[in-house]
Amino acid sequence: MTTTLRPSGPEESTPEGGRARTYEIRVNARRVGQLRLASDPRVGVGRVAHLTVDEADRRRGRATVAALAAEEVLRDWGCTEAEAVVPVEESGLAALADALGYRERSRNMAKTLADRPPALPPGSVARELTEQEYPAWMAHDLDGVIRTLTERGVPAAVAAASAERSFATLLPEGPATKGAWLRVLTHDGAAVGTLWVAVPGGRVADELGLDAWVFAVEVAEAHRGRGHGRSLMLEAERIAAAAGARLLGLNVYAGNTPALRLYESLGYRTLRRHLYKSLR
Repeated sequence: MTTTLRPSGPEESTPEGGRARTYEIRVNARRVGQLRLASDPRVGVGRVAHLTVDEADRRRGRATVAALAAEEVLRDWGCTEAEAVVPVEESGLAALADALGYRERSRNMAKTLADRPPALPPGSVARELTEQEYPAWMAHDLDGVIRTLTERGVPAAVAAASAERSFATLLPEGPATKGAWLRVLTHDGAAVGTLWVAVPGGRVADELGLDAWVFAVEVAEAHRGRGHGRSLMLEAERIAAAAGARLLGLNVYAGNTPALRLYESLGYRTLRRHLYKSLR
């Protein structure tokens, strides 16, 4: 029997100017599942947005053949990389992705907040980021986002445009943006780190059913290894809880082991993994 993809509707255009289409996974003429693909031509990335095989046809290699066929479609669309988002409960899809050579780029994590998160440690105080401090903070964070994207293969011009667009959308009024909290953590009077948390949490938080999102948290290099990252996350929880949020989320990149360990120690759980594979 032959497993193939058959379009189930017309090709669509994505907001990024790419292509998208939904396919039926078929064994001969029989439908056994569904697959949806989308592309972002700005970065040459194709996304496996959805892949499911009917229960009766699982563990027969249908998903493997469909995933490999999807990669060929994405190559035909000009994509040089494939991405997939796998919910943590989908252990079968995760195993399939691992077997096909996908690697983890990042993961989304979340935590249910206590009504009264713990107080900050003695000597630590969080204050508002001032209008005067904002330009330098924004330039620094913008550079960090661009560097992270380019290190993961995104062309520099595309990374810069994407980062600038995100800042313009998420912080249109700088520190005065409604629903955005920008904080500076001080310890014994010295500034040791910064925080950006939002309630509501934006598009990704909405996708995951979360109330709030930590967009940026950073401890100054000279002050790392002293527990200030934990203090910043406690401040994020305090802000979110005070704003009425109950579920706080964040994104952590693969390879950032200290951050991952910190979040796990604070009770954050993984919701989904963002995976990628080169198509070259």
